[in-house]
Amino acid sequence: MKTSELDYHLPDRLIAQHSVTPRDSSKLLVFNRAAQSVEHRVFTDILEYLRPGDLLVFNNSKVFRARLFDVSGAIEIFLLRPRGAAGWECLGKPGKRLQVGAEIVFDGGVLGRVMERFENGRCLLTFTRGEQTLNPGEVIAFANEFGEIPIPPYVAQKPLELKDYQTVYAKHTGSVAAPTAGFHFTERLFAELAEKNIATAEVTLHVGIGTFQPIKSDTIEEHEMHFEWAEISPETAQAIAEAKARGGRVIAVGTTTVRALEGLQGMAGSGDVNIFINPGYNFKIIDVLVTNFHLPRSTLMLLVSAFLQFGYEIDGLPTLKNIYAEAISKDYRFYSFGDAMLVL
Repeated sequence: MKTSELDYHLPDRLIAQHSVTPRDSSKLLVFNRAAQSVEHRVFTDILEYLRPGDLLVFNNSKVFRARLFDVSGAIEIFLLRPRGAAGWECLGKPGKRLQVGAEIVFDGGVLGRVMERFENGRCLLTFTRGEQTLNPGEVIAFANEFGEIPIPPYVAQKPLELKDYQTVYAKHTGSVAAPTAGFHFTERLFAELAEKNIATAEVTLHVGIGTFQPIKSDTIEEHEMHFEWAEISPETAQAIAEAKARGGRVIAVGTTTVRALEGLQGMAGSGDVNIFINPGYNFKIIDVLVTNFHLPRSTLMLLVSAFLQFGYEIDGLPTLKNIYAEAISKDYRFYSFGDAMLVL
């Protein structure tokens, strides 16, 4: 497939710059794969499409302030993920300032040292404060004190508080991008789910910078998927098995949840996943998808296209682009802070 097939035109006015208030008042486009029909609703109406026996699965990863600048403001370091006991894989610029052995002075008495350089601006850094080498948790604590919120490049104004770029159920710190389909769920909506006896469970997938980045190769087959760390607890694995046994549906809230569930095959465990889901993929775990409207040329468009056609006589990508065109005509808000889609 040519990557150019993932292009579509979105007016700038429909790029959401912040969440609506309250978050569960966002628009909800409902696509029924069996009927190939579209409904336009409000997100709180999602309750009408859920039934006892279903299991909603959420990604509980928490964003941290992963964008750092040296004391001069001339060097930017974007923390990606821990590597070993003390290393951090990072994006750094300008690259010419980040040769192996280079030292970077940060606020808080922290010194970064370039240990290795990789392709595409990536490098391996260690961080020290005095004689102490900082472990991953200490680096995150330092970043949360002195760093900036890693918002997507299409958002013009940085949120002032991390909670503005965070789900209400975020628990385990490690993401450099929020699992944004979860933004639409509020404490009020969780209370209503409990009243309807809709079961919930959580996975953890620490979202990487690759979720921002478009596919740069000419064809999707040439694209190299990024790695992300994921975990499914024994409790969640059991909840999935029980939902399947009782005939309930496993409903993934967001593409990051899909990558965790499908990457680990719904089984208890943890590790790096780089699952690349595109049309033709055979879904093993999920039955329903809650997602946002994604960027052109993104792997997320491919994932949703794959799910649209899975088990149905549907041509996934053209169908997705038709859905997007209708959403644009109805003034839906797109991307991280935008409106939502429910695929049944």
